[in-house]
Formats: sequence, structure tokens, C-alpha cells
Amino acid sequence: MAAIQFQNLPDTQQQQKETLPHLGLVCITISQQVRFRTMTRTRYLKLSDVQRESALRELYQHNLQRLHDALSFCQNNKIQLYRMSSALFPLSDMEDEIGANILEEISADLGKIGERSQALGIRMVLHPDQFVVLSSDSPEVVQTSIKILERHARTLDLLGLPRSPWSLMNIHGGKSQRSEQLIKVISELPEAIKNRLTLENDEYAYSGSEILAVCQQAEIPMVFDAHHHICHEKLDSYDDPSVASMLDAARATWANPEWQLVHISNGETAFDDRKHSDLITAMPNVYYEVPWIEVEAKHKEEAIANLRSWWLMGQ
Repeated sequence: MAAIQFQNLPDTQQQQKETLPHLGLVCITISQQVRFRTMTRTRYLKLSDVQRESALRELYQHNLQRLHDALSFCQNNKIQLYRMSSALFPLSDMEDEIGANILEEISADLGKIGERSQALGIRMVLHPDQFVVLSSDSPEVVQTSIKILERHARTLDLLGLPRSPWSLMNIHGGKSQRSEQLIKVISELPEAIKNRLTLENDEYAYSGSEILAVCQQAEIPMVFDAHHHICHEKLDSYDDPSVASMLDAARATWANPEWQLVHISNGETAFDDRKHSDLITAMPNVYYEVPWIEVEAKHKEEAIANLRSWWLMGQ
């Protein structure tokens, strides 16, 4: 197993090693312990209304139980950050509102999950899918994106999770060179969305500095992704000075710095490979300063355990 590359830390960062940042599980486990079911739109549209209701009701109940299982897995493995799947309740944003109505009917069950997560001290967050593009030049795409976010926000409300970046909904900037449009759309979003919304830099359309400027003007937090940053800027180290600068600037966008959340991933075949590796073998030294880190590695819980093992051995 490759060694984690945390070398030559300044004294202050050596002291910060005493407290491990909260490492987050993303959606499912590499094992079969946390898995969810879904249904395609194509299959759904072939069903009658009665069949749709029956199929979605059974599917949602199944995924609710799996969400309980996810919390149990996090509890047993001392994981205090969990990113829920954006496909947890598929087709709940359909115009027939069958799925949306079912979620309202089972709101008590959803509320129990939210209560349990808070009792366990597990922070639950969400990353809506790539179809959410608030900066699109198509009004139809923007409206569809807002509708998707409204559905996610309602689910978070039903879970009883706060309307704040503690229970964030994180998205990318979307279509490039549309910062003004993005800021305008965000300013007009309903409270249930805007108060939870965060933006993340990416490898293609929005650099760290560009998404930072949007977050500053829209007054929402920035989720910094170091790997996206090095790919976009064509850097050869996570410890390039710009990584620390961006991390500090991103922290300033969080009203509560103790809630700051970042992403970590490594390249699969090379340092700047955009595809994610199985484990994390390199991470910015400045990430010691961050309280919450989502681990975006293919081997999920194994990557988290690997990081923790290294951390403990380094004490």
C-alpha cells in the first residue's frame, strides 16, 4: 500500500494531527452493506398510475431502510459525515407527483431518520446530479434544475435537517462564463434551497478563483476540491501555494468556519488524472486545518480506513 504523502509539516500542522478531520462516506460502500435501488424513467413511464404508486412506495420504503443501514454503518465505523445519494427517492420530481405525494405520506418515517442522524452526530449532506445547471443559457434547463433542487430541499425538510450549510446541497457552476447568470439565479432561489446551497470548483468550467468570486457575490459557501484545482491549473503537487490560498479563501465564505467542508480525491493513473483512484495516497498538508472532508475514492470505506490507519501510525 502506498504511503500517504504528508511530509515536512510545519509545527502548527504537526499539532493539528492530534485531531483527525471528519472523513465522509460518499453514498454507498464498496461492500454490499450500503446499497440503494432505483428505477429508470423509461421503465416508470411504461407503468399505469396504480403500478407507479405501488412500485415507488415499495422502492422508497426499501431505500429508507437502506438509509437507516447507512447511518448504522457510519455509527459502527465512527464516520460522522455521510453524503446521501441524489437518487435516494428516484422520480419524486415527476409531473404526476406520485412520488412526491408518497414522500409526504411517509414524512414521519423520514423524520425519524433525521432525528437519528442528529442524535448520532452524523452530518448528512447531498450532491445533486449533473443535470442541475443553474447557469444554463436555456430557461427550460434552469427551471428544471430549480425543480430538482426544490425536490431535494423538500426531502431534507422532511428529514428534519436544518436549512443551513450544515445540511448542504452542493453543485458545480455549470456552463462556463455565465457567472452573472449564476449569481442572479441563486439570488432568486427559495430559502429552503439557497440557505443550504454550496458551490464547488471543477476541472473544466469554473476554476477555484472563479467559483470563489461567485460564492462571495452570491453569499453562499464554497466547497473546495483540491484535485479539481490541480487538474484545472495543471499543477504537479497538492502543496502548491495556490492550494493553501484557495482553501483559506474558501473558508472565509463559510459563516461558521467549523462547518467548512472540502473534497479529496487522487488521480487513478497519474497525479492529474481526472478519474478517481481506489484509495487516497496523497492529500494537501493544509487539509489538516479542515474539519470535514468528503473522501471521493472508489473504495469508499476502505479509503477512509486507510487514511485513519496512516493517521494513527503517524501519531
